[in-house]
Amino acid sequence: MELQSYIENIANVFAKEIEDNLVGVYLHGSLAMGCFNPKTSDVDLLVICRRKIPNDTKKRIIKKLLTLTQKHRNQLEMSIILERYLTDFVYPTPFELHYYHPKYLTDESYICGGEGFYDPDLAGHIVVTNQRGVTIIGQELKEVFKPIGMQYYIDSIFNDIQDATPGIIDDPVYFTLNLCRVMYFLKEGIISSKKEGGEWGISHLPKQFRSIVEQSLDVYCGVTKKINISNDELFQFAKWMISECKQLR
Repeated sequence: MELQSYIENIANVFAKEIEDNLVGVYLHGSLAMGCFNPKTSDVDLLVICRRKIPNDTKKRIIKKLLTLTQKHRNQLEMSIILERYLTDFVYPTPFELHYYHPKYLTDESYICGGEGFYDPDLAGHIVVTNQRGVTIIGQELKEVFKPIGMQYYIDSIFNDIQDATPGIIDDPVYFTLNLCRVMYFLKEGIISSKKEGGEWGISHLPKQFRSIVEQSLDVYCGVTKKINISNDELFQFAKWMISECKQLR
């Protein structure tokens, strides 16, 4: 109930500030795909509007979102996109506003979004929203999110793993499960969550890598707090996965 109220309060910020310019607010990510961890997961939203948003409105939105989310354990990850970029898809996709950015805490004038801001990750979010998202307020999801070329989705998810070889040492759970999710799609065409990608990896990856995936899933799901895998094993896993994914691509 608390989580539902949290999401409704966030959606109401956009309803009040964007008003008739708002097309809708849509949930994607782990909560939409049934693998949300109440202790650690973000709330992922896409907000669609018809016209550009003035900077003073963006600043009010940021201020209100900071008030709602700053002390909540489930951080908000949100982008506002113009409807026309869904109708005539643009890659990488421009965005009007992104939340959250740490600079918001120290600079009241800072705005992440608007002219010259593009995000390749949005293609992945758009595909997930189209296939597995949830309408919070506004027009029904299928009226707003149309299928896009899968080459954009592939580019977008590859963008998520491009730093996996060095990055897996500092963030093993994120990169391990994302690598599995990418390979799952490339092999079987399934749009999956990190949890689903990890579950697929346990069944399909070479035996020497399965412990890495199992332990990463346990941390992701809150069963344990950390993995017990050497840096060399993590590095070799990431190197092998990226090589395999590039060949599949």
